[in-house]
Amino acid sequence: MRTKPLQADISDFERILSEAVEIHGHLCAGQVLGVRMSMLGLREIGILDPKKKDRKNIIVFVEMDRCATDAIQSVTGCSLGRRTMKFMDYGKMAATYMNLKTGRAVRIVAREESREKAKEYFPDIENKYAGQLEAYKVMSDEELFDVMEVSVNVRPEDMPGRPLQRVQCDSCGEHVQDKREVYQEGKILCATCARGGYYAVKDFFSGVRYAEKS
Repeated sequence: MRTKPLQADISDFERILSEAVEIHGHLCAGQVLGVRMSMLGLREIGILDPKKKDRKNIIVFVEMDRCATDAIQSVTGCSLGRRTMKFMDYGKMAATYMNLKTGRAVRIVAREESREKAKEYFPDIENKYAGQLEAYKVMSDEELFDVMEVSVNVRPEDMPGRPLQRVQCDSCGEHVQDKREVYQEGKILCATCARGGYYAVKDFFSGVRYAEKS
C-alpha cells in the first residue's frame, strides 16, 4: 500500500524539465511525460541521486524511440553508451526503472486515457498537442500512469562495465562483443551474417576512404 501520493514536486519538476528540453532541443508533450515518468520511477525504486551517488545502481529499459526517451536519459543520467539504458523496441510509451542494488524494479506505462483527460484541464486550448503539454504538467501521477512492480533478469553480458568477451565472425571477419554472436553449424557468426542486417553492402573499402575535393 502506498503511503505517499504520486504527485510531482512542481518546483523540482520545472527545473528538471528545462534541463531535459535543453538536451532534446524543444518542449513537447513527450518531454513532459518522460520527465514525470522518470521522477515517479526513481522515487518508486528508491533512487535519490541518479547522476552521482546512485549512478551505478540504476538501469532503465525504454520501450520507445520518441521524445520521452531523451527526457528519460536527461533525468536519470542513463545512456546507451554507459550501458545503463536498454532500448526495447516495443513501440510503447513505457519504461522500466531498476535499482541494481536492491533489485526493485517498476514498469511505468503512460495511460491512453490521459490524452482525453487532458482536454478537461485546458478546454480553451484549441491545439490538442499544446493542451496535452500543459495538462501533463499538472495532472496527477495516477491520471497519467499505470505502475507495476516487475522482476527483470539482467544478464551478466548486459551489465555496465568492460565486455565479457570479444570474438571474430567466421564469415565477415568483424568482431562481436558482449556475447551477441550466433553459433550455427559449428561456426561463430555475427547477427548480420546469421540473420541478415539492416544494411546491404554496395561497395567495400579497406580502411576509411575520404571523398576527394573537386
